[in-house]
Amino acid sequence: MALPYYVSPEQMMQDKAEYARKGIAKGKSIIVLEYADGMLLMAENPSASLNKISEIYDRIAFAGAGRYSEFENLRKAGIRYADMKGFAYDREDVTAKSLANAYSQTIGNVFSEAMKPLEVEILVVEVADGGLPNELYRIAFDGSIGDEKGFAAIGGQAEELRLHLKDKYEVGLDQKAALRLATQALEAVSSAKVKPQSLEVAVLERSRTGRKFRRLSHSDLTAILTNTD
Repeated sequence: MALPYYVSPEQMMQDKAEYARKGIAKGKSIIVLEYADGMLLMAENPSASLNKISEIYDRIAFAGAGRYSEFENLRKAGIRYADMKGFAYDREDVTAKSLANAYSQTIGNVFSEAMKPLEVEILVVEVADGGLPNELYRIAFDGSIGDEKGFAAIGGQAEELRLHLKDKYEVGLDQKAALRLATQALEAVSSAKVKPQSLEVAVLERSRTGRKFRRLSHSDLTAILTNTD
């Protein structure tokens, strides 16, 4: 008679965490930088059709690293959540904090209850008005939330990027300086030149009327990165 197979809860959680980390580590990295007039989001992404960075609501953006199909489903769910909350209450009630908490609950439930965890790490970013602080939340594969300040990184080389940015980041950068710093960080950890065509970049611009999200084209990136003024 075969003995029943038993795995302790602690071992099961460790195995799930290791599985998720390995999946995320295979993906390209994403950086978010706070600059003087907004927030910059940059992803290594050679695909022109599969976005890793997206608008969620008026002043809120989303970035996902890991398994594309899984963070794409989370992105769509976030848009539905924001639209429903904005419709039922007020557009001002839709915040990065409330969205990050909703994501945390969803991802955490999957990690605890499902056999396979989500192989994703996401960032929820909000640019604020006036002198109010911007918001930047990192949600890990187990649903844990990190309230980041100034910059954040997720994906395959996130830890190396965070170490690089910790040394180089300065408060009050302009948009061009933030773009160059993010590019330099990616080049430093990969030891290779980063081409504008392999980047996906967007900004949340505080001064922009209405919706704050704007994508930067490859020609925009080329002009900024090749101009050393």
